[in-house]
Amino acid sequence: MNFGKPDANQAIENYRAIALNYDASCVRVSSIRSETIALLGLRSGDCVLDVACGTGLSFLQLCAGVGRYGSVVGVELSPEMGRQARARIERHGWDNVQVIEGDVLGADLREHRFDALLFHYTHDVLRQPEALARLFAQARPYARVAVAGFKKADAWLAPLTWFAMWRARNYLTTYEGLQAPWSYLRQWVPEFQWRSTLLGTGYIGWGHVSTNPVADERSAC
Repeated sequence: MNFGKPDANQAIENYRAIALNYDASCVRVSSIRSETIALLGLRSGDCVLDVACGTGLSFLQLCAGVGRYGSVVGVELSPEMGRQARARIERHGWDNVQVIEGDVLGADLREHRFDALLFHYTHDVLRQPEALARLFAQARPYARVAVAGFKKADAWLAPLTWFAMWRARNYLTTYEGLQAPWSYLRQWVPEFQWRSTLLGTGYIGWGHVSTNPVADERSAC
């Protein structure tokens, strides 16, 4: 088990192996996805960023939220997952959705200004402050943020945590920060709020981007 930095190369290998069956594996958290997207409060004309968009499972709901005059931008590291996301765009005939393939650290987002940012099960990205800095540099003041992901359950539920970590082994490359996966995020979303899901092994969080982001280690808990 890795408790160090996220490993992009390992993530590419992991998702190469599970890409074809990824959509089916996500059925159990489909309600969490819907609830998380709803927390963005999308409006017609918004530009929303889907971080680590995977196969584009969030696109349908995001498109419904931003309408025909809005736009959806997905960033995806895995070529296999990105290929499926683009195929989904083609099937639906969306002309206001695009996928940028590559690591968040290298993705060119300069032409976009985001009204909302979705982080749906993106633990590796959340544990990279430098990646978050690049994303939030393109966020409008008070942009809405919604997050869902894995976390450690309470100590007395340790066996459940270990089971959840085993199940998540192909979806993240580090277990670092599972006590508070949102800790770095608070630099840009200082009033971040969250609640537990999946018997404490998951969470949904929400907030707004601050106009004056500051690093504060005290906000990590």
